Amino acid sequence: MTRLILASQSPARTKLLTDAGIRHDVLVSDVDEDAVQAKYGVTDAHDTALLLARAKAEAVAALPEAEGALVIGCDSVFEFDGESHGKPYTADVARERMLRMSGSQGVLHTGHWLVDCRDTAADADDEADGADADSPEGTGATVGAVSSAEVHFAQMSTYDIDAYIATGEPLHCAGSFTIDGLGGAFIRKVDGDPHAVVGLSISTLRDLLVHAKVRITELWDNDEQ
Repeated sequence: MTRLILASQSPARTKLLTDAGIRHDVLVSDVDEDAVQAKYGVTDAHDTALLLARAKAEAVAALPEAEGALVIGCDSVFEFDGESHGKPYTADVARERMLRMSGSQGVLHTGHWLVDCRDTAADADDEADGADADSPEGTGATVGAVSSAEVHFAQMSTYDIDAYIATGEPLHCAGSFTIDGLGGAFIRKVDGDPHAVVGLSISTLRDLLVHAKVRITELWDNDEQ
């Protein structure tokens, strides 16, 4: 049985996988996002999303618990007026952003990085006792892709913005909003993959799994179907 590990503590991402019938485990990385960005100096929102997704996936892939599994790391960055926006963390930052976003639009970039931690044919040959002979053969794949979607916001009053911020929801979301929670009330439309706005594109995951020679149907939790 092929194992998939989600290298993210995001409840929205694990719920999305669960709702899509994809069995997975969660193993959170200890990646310092600010340190990674400072090291590589990436400022473009698209590239930053991919860089952070890769950092998270590779950090988890290096853990003993990831042995024999596929690891998917994700990160989302919101691009607005040419600027990259991650999580606001504070109410003041969220309010400033949302006042600018009201009635406008931006692009949410979600980076995905897949690492195949299963033994390759060469690794299997090194196993003298053949204990892992029945395990799925790995490819050594380490591949990534970005799924982007343009998000259009409705006009938001200062009352709406303050009420939304008071819930605490937008403080830990890229761009200061969600589509699958309370913030969905303020999103007028999405051009692109809506799953990318949640934080993990199922269709992008399917495409990446091809490089590991795994069909997404192999990850379906038949007990949930």
